[in-house]
Amino acid sequence: MADSWASSPASRAVMRANPGRDTRPELALRSAVHALGLRYRVNTRPLRNIRRTADLVFTRAKVAVFLDGCFWHGCAEHHRPATGTTAEFWNSKIAGNVRRDADTDERLKQAGWQVVRVWEHENPEEAASRVAQVVNARRLA
Repeated sequence: MADSWASSPASRAVMRANPGRDTRPELALRSAVHALGLRYRVNTRPLRNIRRTADLVFTRAKVAVFLDGCFWHGCAEHHRPATGTTAEFWNSKIAGNVRRDADTDERLKQAGWQVVRVWEHENPEEAASRVAQVVNARRLA
């Protein structure tokens, strides 16, 4: 593990155990959006030259949807800063994720995209309705 980015084998195991896609909240959101009659691309880069992947992408409407985990993206309602021996690593990791999210939003906005951020704790049907409103408004514009 000498060349690992994680602070400990346990930290690395936690990060590796979390899937990058098809999580339960993602599947629920995708199902709810699909039930509203919307079709989308899954786990796609909205901008090919930027290594950022959105969970749902509506290419024609230029809408990128990110479903953010409360722990990984620093949810104001549910995230609790880490404590203990790995606190510095985790707090730095989450702060970096939050900065990257803001940078992603800005880059997409500058390229003419609309970003929708959904927290994993949100009701999937309510979030899907919000996504549909944005997508439909962009299609009519």
